[in-house]
Amino acid sequence: MTVSNAAWVNWSKLESARPERVEEPADTAAIVAAVERARAEGSTVKMVGTGHSFTAISAPEHTMLRPSRLGGILSVDRDAMTVTALAGTQLKVLNAELERMGLSLHNMGDIAEQTLAGATSTGTHGTGGIAASLSAQICGLQLVTGTGEVVTATEAENADVLEFGRVGLGALGVLTTLTFRVEPLFVLEANETPMSWDEALDGFDQRVADHHHVDTYWFPHTDRMLTKTNDRLDIPVSEAEPLSRLRYWWDDEFLSNKLFGGLNRVTNRFPGTIRRFNQVSSRMLSARSYSDAAHKVFTAPRTVRFREMEYAVPREAGLAALREARAAIDASDLNITFPVEIRVTPSDDIPLSTSTGRDSLYLAFHTHVDADHLEYFKLLEPIMRAHDGRPHWGKVHTRSAADLAPAYPRFAEFLTLRDRLDPDRVFANRYLRRVLGD
Repeated sequence: MTVSNAAWVNWSKLESARPERVEEPADTAAIVAAVERARAEGSTVKMVGTGHSFTAISAPEHTMLRPSRLGGILSVDRDAMTVTALAGTQLKVLNAELERMGLSLHNMGDIAEQTLAGATSTGTHGTGGIAASLSAQICGLQLVTGTGEVVTATEAENADVLEFGRVGLGALGVLTTLTFRVEPLFVLEANETPMSWDEALDGFDQRVADHHHVDTYWFPHTDRMLTKTNDRLDIPVSEAEPLSRLRYWWDDEFLSNKLFGGLNRVTNRFPGTIRRFNQVSSRMLSARSYSDAAHKVFTAPRTVRFREMEYAVPREAGLAALREARAAIDASDLNITFPVEIRVTPSDDIPLSTSTGRDSLYLAFHTHVDADHLEYFKLLEPIMRAHDGRPHWGKVHTRSAADLAPAYPRFAEFLTLRDRLDPDRVFANRYLRRVLGD
């Protein structure tokens, strides 16, 4: 279905585009038709998601495809413990449907607004576990290539397309379906504990070893940190003890979103108040414990808009990189309201995953949408690069193909597959030309 022209703007309002044609395909055949037309015209086509990438990775230049009619679960195989869904399905929809069926993904990040295609194509990840990223849980996919061919990829059929397409950056084709390995629905218990900087870092490695998932936050201009550990409980969901509706509203909706957003708007106007604001607010943190179905513990509402840079550094270099980042922030005259997030992941075998071939520690730096992010990220990116960091594909960075290629042992193989699947660069845009070359 063709709709009227419309501008595209991502969630952080950092990237925008005005495509010449906008369509809402209802099936794979309509995607094939759009790709074949673009190829014949010598133009480009991009399927967009919900815009939660901070980069222009999905920015359309000519034809924009919207996934609004391409959502839902297609099949469930309880013997193989797999679920196949349309690639335009939002993660929050998949999570709710899986819970209804008594199933769950193994791990995920902390928001659930993205489409499955967008989240996996950029390497969206959580922390800890056996598999940290959504992509590492994929065991099958289908995509439309740049020549209009529909390719089904499994471990037994077109295995190379599966191997590379799990984090394909939208450069190999338009994903139409994704098959995930799933598990029986399980309960997570979350424990959130305020700590000092020294206490959190001194016990970091042991904490990671002792718990299934660990997420840590440092509040710039303070000595305060917050740690969150998530551990599996061998109980049915009916016996979980979630936050009360009032506590959830107060903590996660009012304090973490409405009040935090309002205070950011004020401190953006009066940046001299930020350091004092952080000192006071970080000391107001209190411990809390709760348990619930896994996806309700992994994810949380995020209504305050921000901009983000995140780097994966080798696990053994992670805390040194964090300490250097703090020293740089402390020595600068920058005023930062958002906490720095610290997560760890096991290595995986996905060629363009930021965790490929190595255990990793991720450092995520944020600013409010109306604050200047450029100087902050410019200060810290060289530190991340000095520690052999790899930037998250969907978050702000300045890297290009020339310096990304050495960071990924199989980068050249990815480019070769891209040449085969999209020889005319039907899926190219400004971002992909920068990070992959042309």
